[in-house]
Amino acid sequence: MEDKKFKVTFLPSKKTCMANVGADLLSTAIECGEYIHSSCGGDGICGRCKVLIKKGEYRTQPTGRISYQDRMKGYVLACLTTVQGDLEVHVPKESRLLIEKITDEDSKFLRLSGMYSQAADVSAGGLLIKEEIYTHSPLATKLYLEIPPPNSEDKISDLERLDRAIKEKKDVKIMQTGLRNIRQLGSLLRQSDWKVTVTLGKRNETTEVVIIEPGNTENRNYGIAFDIGTTTVTGQLVNLNTKEVLGTKATHNKQAAFGDDVITRIIYATEENGLERLHHAVIDNMNEIIKQLILKLDINLNDITGVMCAGNTTMMHLLLKIDPTYIRKEPYVPTANFLPVIRAAEAGIKIHPRGLLSCVPGISTYVGGDITAGVLASGLSEEKKTTLLIDIGTNGEVVLGNSDWMVCASASAGPAFEGSGVSCGMRAINGAIEKVVIDKNLNVRYETIGNDKPIGICGSGYIDLLCEIFKANIINRDGRINTLKTERIRDLGDGLEFVLAFKEESSGEFDIVIKESDIENLKRSKAAIYSAASILVKKMGLNFNNIERAYIAGGFGNCIDISKAVCIGLLPDLPKERFKFIGNSSIIGAREIMLSFDAMKKAEEIARKMTYLELSNDHGYMEEYVSGLFFPHTDLERFPSVKK
Repeated sequence: MEDKKFKVTFLPSKKTCMANVGADLLSTAIECGEYIHSSCGGDGICGRCKVLIKKGEYRTQPTGRISYQDRMKGYVLACLTTVQGDLEVHVPKESRLLIEKITDEDSKFLRLSGMYSQAADVSAGGLLIKEEIYTHSPLATKLYLEIPPPNSEDKISDLERLDRAIKEKKDVKIMQTGLRNIRQLGSLLRQSDWKVTVTLGKRNETTEVVIIEPGNTENRNYGIAFDIGTTTVTGQLVNLNTKEVLGTKATHNKQAAFGDDVITRIIYATEENGLERLHHAVIDNMNEIIKQLILKLDINLNDITGVMCAGNTTMMHLLLKIDPTYIRKEPYVPTANFLPVIRAAEAGIKIHPRGLLSCVPGISTYVGGDITAGVLASGLSEEKKTTLLIDIGTNGEVVLGNSDWMVCASASAGPAFEGSGVSCGMRAINGAIEKVVIDKNLNVRYETIGNDKPIGICGSGYIDLLCEIFKANIINRDGRINTLKTERIRDLGDGLEFVLAFKEESSGEFDIVIKESDIENLKRSKAAIYSAASILVKKMGLNFNNIERAYIAGGFGNCIDISKAVCIGLLPDLPKERFKFIGNSSIIGAREIMLSFDAMKKAEEIARKMTYLELSNDHGYMEEYVSGLFFPHTDLERFPSVKK
């Protein structure tokens, strides 16, 4: 007998689907295409999947993550609630993952085009990089050929004739052609009057004849570079002939519905169909971005011949549907750091059916190709000065070194500064609070992206907020909220919270607050990043004063107020002029590697040269980390500008 099914309707989207009796609401929402926040992957720990049951029968487990008042109104956690009849479920704005919206990424995060632009002090990055460091040799190159037809004196085969024509124009040492192309070659050459365009793809040292087309399509050759972040997926459409960036779009990584961090997703991948779902989630993101870009720019999908991806090691495994299980099991070894060039169609990416997909090589289990790309884009591997690169994201990777040596570590910072694991956190989109000022009378002023009504707080907003509530004595050095006489500080039974914006001034259904539990998560993130940098510096027999340049990378890096990041102990207390923002260095590096085989060889060299330090095995790391769990730090002598 089949299980009885019930109709579940999600509001306000009005998405409906049928669910078995006993199915949990979070899984039902995912099946329905209704994406709800779930930092913990459905374990009932984070409290982010709060929904309101409007009508119907259900069962739910008690949880301290929902206040008594909200429980009486009908609010439940979707992951702890099962379907027992037809249901109408309202998903509050604060609980929705805004992942279906593809947005134009702010160009100020993406202007570090160093390798192919005139040397200039780029406002987004502040870097001086010489023109044409790497030879233009893209992942996929189109070549128009007018081939002399055979005659009685020239009877070499069609394939040899094609090879000869290619080598007359290109210096190709090793070349191969697939059977599919060979099968259609004879008729194609003759039907096109021996005038064809070949697409040549780079597969390591081998050049492959990937596509053969009739006529001259040489001027229609495009590629897409992707930064596949744990939280955000960003795609950039590039003219492979001219190196021009034609458009950039970003969206929330749909995998967030299965957990905010890589460990949660690795665990989910071990469940039945888990790996398949995670794989399709990110592929759907990528295909949606590709579709939006080509529609906006009126480009034929068949003219997209190459894709270059950068991301952390787990993201690359999930992208290619490679089992990530052993990444989190001792001795923590990935299946691969250097991945072969494949057909994009093998991964489910919709470009030309024979187009290529390449991945930037990774460094270790927890430092992936996104950091390789960032090192290449920043020029750190060419620097003579001792340089620090801090990528503030879900994992918080840190690189220290110069042209002679490089060491790196993953800070395991968690997704707090990317808007996850904190009660009112969100991506840096319109409506996100990004700047905060609190005066001595506890009056609050804030700015939102797009000047919209506030709906949450993004990473730069949290850095501002932590510094301001620390300076205003709203929190102590341990991060506990002081019981001051103000309506903004209150206790709702699960600890104290500070109200940044009351619901009357926001566009959501709840007040925008920072809870003591949020401060704890943010405190751990900032301590992880700072202590990782501190350990690397110590291991190399240096101190922070020896750092001559510090690059700050990450999606919201350009919006960080350096003085406030130092105030909370996220960044070392260095002279402000030593810091340089470089924005999304992962996609910048991926783009440069897609445009140059020399850049790919450099990326491979960087990945092989980098020494990875496993912080969990370092005896001094935990002591350093615990010392960082204060504002700004246990040792105030490290932060003289804050101390005074």
